[in-house]
Amino acid sequence: MERFAEIIAAHAGREGALLPILHDVQAAFGHVPEEAERAIAAALNLSRAEVHGVVSFYHDFHAEADARPMLKLCRAEACQARGVEALAAALPEQNRVKVETVYCLGLCSVGPNAMVGDKVHARLDGAKLAALVESLA
Repeated sequence: MERFAEIIAAHAGREGALLPILHDVQAAFGHVPEEAERAIAAALNLSRAEVHGVVSFYHDFHAEADARPMLKLCRAEACQARGVEALAAALPEQNRVKVETVYCLGLCSVGPNAMVGDKVHARLDGAKLAALVESLA
């Protein structure tokens, strides 16, 4: 609970603080636990249902921790036109890396793209994507 209070305090007085707080909690814990939702709701004078509604709406927030590294694979139209569906189909079945579909990483001219953490990997082909997945596992 102490860490939740620190994160909330860092955004004290900020207009529209809910999303920045949730992002910081997600980054610190790898998920947004129920007790964080309660603490955030109390601090921002919101109902827990309002906070939970935001957590459950956005795909970046997770209710449970997952220790696997996350690879966000862009499957928007531009990346589809550049062959991302074939790349996704060729990904090996494994549980060491969590692959999440996202729609647009903002680099449409150099797709297919994927993001790991804050780093975007562009111009992916089968070998590059396989090497990226292997580097995470």
